[in-house]
Amino acid sequence: MGNVKNIIKSTTFLAILTCWLWSTAFAGVKIGLQYSAPFQFGGLRFIIAGLMLFIYIGKPEKIIKAFIADWKFILLLSVVQFSAQYAFFYKGMTLVPGALGAMIIGSSPIFIAVIAHFSIKTDRMEPVKMGSIIIGLIGIAIITLGRSKVEIKNELELLGIGLLFANNILSGYSNVLVSKFQTGRSPLILSSTSLFIGGLMLFAVAIPTEGINWGPFPPVYYFSLFWLAFLSATAFAIWYTLLQRPGVRVSVLNTWKFLIPVSGAALSWILIKGEEPDWISIAGMAVITFSLLMLNYANRKLNAKTNTLL
Repeated sequence: MGNVKNIIKSTTFLAILTCWLWSTAFAGVKIGLQYSAPFQFGGLRFIIAGLMLFIYIGKPEKIIKAFIADWKFILLLSVVQFSAQYAFFYKGMTLVPGALGAMIIGSSPIFIAVIAHFSIKTDRMEPVKMGSIIIGLIGIAIITLGRSKVEIKNELELLGIGLLFANNILSGYSNVLVSKFQTGRSPLILSSTSLFIGGLMLFAVAIPTEGINWGPFPPVYYFSLFWLAFLSATAFAIWYTLLQRPGVRVSVLNTWKFLIPVSGAALSWILIKGEEPDWISIAGMAVITFSLLMLNYANRKLNAKTNTLL
């Protein structure tokens, strides 16, 4: 029983769980954007996610006290992580082909590794780490290019590429911010307040740029919205906790995000009619799996002396 509890609490298990949750978001976003504009939909998603965590924490005075103590950092994280980053993501994905967007977003671990290298003294780019990331990127390319051609047709697509690269840079910056925010205060409060405020900011942007559409919407819209809110609340709370664990490296943790397209493809095969596995996708998944095993083995050896919970 003790071994099971240790596995569930381990960084590896929780990172895989979080990436699985994030992998389910693509279908929900695709459904929601059929009925609502991106900034409005994203804003509502994060507002509801923040409220879910507020209810779970259940101590308003504790949340208010923590916000007053760290309001500058929370506002910065809200702008970077949930307003600017997701604004770039949603807008960028509407301007580029899906295959190209998937490749750029799939490359985020290397952006995060570079930013961590220059921001955190204990998170340098070592040969094994960089080799693992490059192999993972090759796996992403195999899956993406095997399914469809990637072509750049006009200037708007170039703008979309720029926005998605900006999304990756902000993702790395926000991960470093959370990792370095070692105050001893609850990651739950940090994630709940930044989700809620970031959602409000994104919704405020939607009012003059998109207008507000209050529906009526079909049940599938509300199901996708509340599922996305739930996974955001759960995933970001776990991820912020992992980023602040002693010994956890930002670059290594984010390499687990290579699992997101793998899990997303597997879920599509299971849930979507007409979607079937193919040899190219399976080959890409095998390459990604090898890269993760390679990195995890190296990281375990590196942390063996400190008994870090992996």
